[in-house]
Amino acid sequence: MKRVVITGQGTINPLGRDVAETLAAMREGVSGIGPLDFRDAERLSVRIGGQVKDFAPEELFDRQELALYDRFTQFALIAAREAVAQSGLEFHDELAARAGVVIGTAGGGVNTWDESYRTVYEAGKNRVHPFTVPRLMNNAAASHISMQFGLRGPSWSVATACASSNHAMGQAFHLVRAGGAPVMLTGGAEAMLCFGGVKAWEGLRVMSREACRPFSATRSGMVMGEGAAVFVFEELEHARARGAVILAEVAGFAMTSDAADIVVPGREGAARAIAGALADGGLAPQDVGYINAHGTGTRANDRTECAAIADAFGAAADDLMISSTKSMHGHLIGATGAVELLACIMALREGVIAPTIGFEAPDPECPLDVVPNVAREAEVGAALSNAFAFGGLNAVLALRKAP
Repeated sequence: MKRVVITGQGTINPLGRDVAETLAAMREGVSGIGPLDFRDAERLSVRIGGQVKDFAPEELFDRQELALYDRFTQFALIAAREAVAQSGLEFHDELAARAGVVIGTAGGGVNTWDESYRTVYEAGKNRVHPFTVPRLMNNAAASHISMQFGLRGPSWSVATACASSNHAMGQAFHLVRAGGAPVMLTGGAEAMLCFGGVKAWEGLRVMSREACRPFSATRSGMVMGEGAAVFVFEELEHARARGAVILAEVAGFAMTSDAADIVVPGREGAARAIAGALADGGLAPQDVGYINAHGTGTRANDRTECAAIADAFGAAADDLMISSTKSMHGHLIGATGAVELLACIMALREGVIAPTIGFEAPDPECPLDVVPNVAREAEVGAALSNAFAFGGLNAVLALRKAP
């Protein structure tokens, strides 16, 4: 099997308009969560979120493009452009014919759904925009990225709720490792912060009205966010042959199903996914220094995840650093694992562990080192990124330092 490395990364999210801004915010423990600013936000019970503020898409896309792009697609394209630019790749005919895209998103064009429902039900009109379906379909971001760079290899989208981008990146990893494609653009994009999107999540009663405080005894629920992150996954020898800068190696991936409950997370399934990623990457528990946790800030998730980590790592769990960057950028649903992978790469490349901010008091049922409030400097040779979704769908990526 071939080795897979990351040679480019790009993002737009509540912490920054690119990777540099995002990592600076993570190092400083800055919160991107604040009051929501969109139509009818005052009608919501939950009025905070990780919103990409002052976003002006007309400065980045022309009118014809904007007619086709939902907000989630705009985010995906911005992130993909940055990732490809950093990678230095030029998609000539031979490479373009084999390279592809796999993007995770839970909701797809939620803003387009919301606008269309307003048009039909509130405004009473009998027609919607002719590009409504192309804008809202879940594969829109993947398709437009493939068209942007002329990629004619395998391209598709993945929708597994909050694990969507980890599942997408895992599939990209498998494809490159098996020799099915030398290069894949992969990650996730989500834009659910609109009246209908937040109102739907309110119904679950898992949302905080104050802040996201993962693992803290005072936590009161999750906070939604939006944005995208996209990476260039590349075959190691292909990257070396062109002299690419390697950011990290994707060592392993595993996915499991709880097959138990549609919303309550399962300890055993999560532990099997963690252990599976270690095994797939040839890593022993003591090799891993950092885990970017799913860490939603709900009582059920945080306690279950800590228990699963303890099960998978045994005594080595005591030496782990674990943080949830959702405390800073919110829960980006299908895009969250992609943005969180940036923190894993930062830990491996820079030796900086992003903190869990907003931590106020320890929970005896979360007895691990959650890097509270302040970033930490530490040498890390391998890292995991956890994603555990509604439906009991678990996906864990394992990364190593660049070879």
